[in-house]
Amino acid sequence: MNIFFIGDIFGKPGRQVVISFLPKLIREFDIDICVANGENVAQGRGITKKTAEPLFEAGIDVFTSGNHLWDKKESLEFIKYEERICKPLNYPDKAPGNKHYVCRTSDGKKLCVLTLCAQAFMPPVNSPFQTFDEYLPILRKETNNILIDFHGEATAEKRAMGFFVDGKVSALIGTHTHIQTADEEILPNGTAYITDVGMTGPHDSVIGVDKRIILEKMTSGVPKRYEVSKQGLQINAVVIKLDEKTGKAFEITRIKRKIHE
Repeated sequence: MNIFFIGDIFGKPGRQVVISFLPKLIREFDIDICVANGENVAQGRGITKKTAEPLFEAGIDVFTSGNHLWDKKESLEFIKYEERICKPLNYPDKAPGNKHYVCRTSDGKKLCVLTLCAQAFMPPVNSPFQTFDEYLPILRKETNNILIDFHGEATAEKRAMGFFVDGKVSALIGTHTHIQTADEEILPNGTAYITDVGMTGPHDSVIGVDKRIILEKMTSGVPKRYEVSKQGLQINAVVIKLDEKTGKAFEITRIKRKIHE
């Protein structure tokens, strides 16, 4: 099974890149299932029906998320009922969103997708380690092919979680920092891993925001209204190959495509 995971899609520029290029990438890498982090698709914060539906149409099968998932109040009902959006599993049950989603291909392949949020330098959440252990039997009833988006700041916590789930899931893909790391690997027991897959959208920016605004804020201390940059478009992603019979990954390839504007 070939899985395409797209790093945090940031704002309108990120959406436009995905809509324009995803169908070609699906053909190029013979992709069976496409997963993307969607917590930033709506103006860099949150996800809405209007921003999500064209991305589904472009080929995304399921969205993972993170702490910004609910930043657009008008989208709470959409998130509640759209099962293809996975909220962080270790957030309170009261938070709207689906706990996991099982992607199914036309030829019978299945992939279970979920999000976990880290704790270091992040909003308060339940332990991702304990939550995963408690929930794993539910996932295993669906399939051995399991992908986790681990959404967090600290490299050490992501690395620890990678070893914690090694051999229990097919892939653990880090998100949230928007900076792609060069440490993709197959862990000893068959789990594909990368600390952060990066961001899809405007890289001539400070993690998606217009760099001039951030520089002015950081040099003056005066709060500024953030605006999404439009420059330096890139696709950051990984392609994961796994044996769907065992759930073990055997290859992970990092993708970094610059888009000529």
